[in-house]
Amino acid sequence: MITVIIAGGSGTRLWPLSTSDYPKQLLKLTNDKSMVQNTYERARAISEHVYIVPDISHAHHIKEQLSDVDDDHFVVEPGRRGTANAIVAALVHIAKKRGAEEPIAFVHADHHIRDLHGFTRSFMTAAEVSSSRHEIALIGIEPTYPAVGFGYIERDGELDEYRGVYHVESFKEKPDFNTAKKYMQSGNYLWNCGYFVGSVNTFLKEMSQYAPTLKQNFDELFAIQDPNSKTYTDTYLSFKTEVIDITLIEKSKTLVVVPASFDWMDIGSFKDLHDANETDEEGNYILGDNVYDQEIENVFIRNEEDKPVAVIGLDNIVVVNTKDGVLVARKDLSHKVGDIAKKIQTKER
Repeated sequence: MITVIIAGGSGTRLWPLSTSDYPKQLLKLTNDKSMVQNTYERARAISEHVYIVPDISHAHHIKEQLSDVDDDHFVVEPGRRGTANAIVAALVHIAKKRGAEEPIAFVHADHHIRDLHGFTRSFMTAAEVSSSRHEIALIGIEPTYPAVGFGYIERDGELDEYRGVYHVESFKEKPDFNTAKKYMQSGNYLWNCGYFVGSVNTFLKEMSQYAPTLKQNFDELFAIQDPNSKTYTDTYLSFKTEVIDITLIEKSKTLVVVPASFDWMDIGSFKDLHDANETDEEGNYILGDNVYDQEIENVFIRNEEDKPVAVIGLDNIVVVNTKDGVLVARKDLSHKVGDIAKKIQTKER
């Protein structure tokens, strides 16, 4: 099996830790390795060949962090054109280097996963099912709460030849809270985390039928000999920005899904980041020097500057101090940080 790490990102949801030049996959958020370094270690557990697809704006940072990876295993996007075209570019590169029959696992660089053995089992199963049925296999996450920020996969009957693997009945957009509760209570729905497994030929077959524009994009890039040429860059930048879930996956009729046998978290807010880290008896997480606190509970503090940060008598608060800015927010509203970060980025342009 081959693994492709999608490593794009705009750096808005964890501002000011994450910025457009240095998005969250480059940050050390849960241990002494960055998120993309942790993802690469997981990918190596299931694949001998691991390819990384970064956006050109931060490709140099990722290459620095993954210094043992040669240039041939980087597929650099000339500009962000969505996950669909990032996957197309990877498929073109792999088809030329490795052929079109080996299963490819597509994963994201900014997810937090602890259970390496469960991760490996799930993807090995997905690769086996995809190869035998010539269908795209998804990895779905068992819901742990009625989330409104994720799409859902509705599973149908179990495959006759594979226990614990299901046909995909439908996809559901991000629901409201009451609908999410119904999905969770039914037991038939999984979170869609954007993990796919399939060979080049399997993806091309699905694209030909359900996303002909993506198939055309593949053919145009495949015809270009030099991926570093101006022709390649101009061609790629001419593509319309597309999300793979909407453009292809949700239209396909013969998908299967493997329920994940590992823990999973998309760290999309400071609340998520707080939950992903160990806390003290009062539920506080504090990182950095020159932090002074009194009578605080359920507080996330990270200080990356020399100047002191003092927090007194607060609960359910995020305090982050970096060279790029200062954030003070209610933790339960920290998902709104992205809106503020986009306004700041617009003003800085």
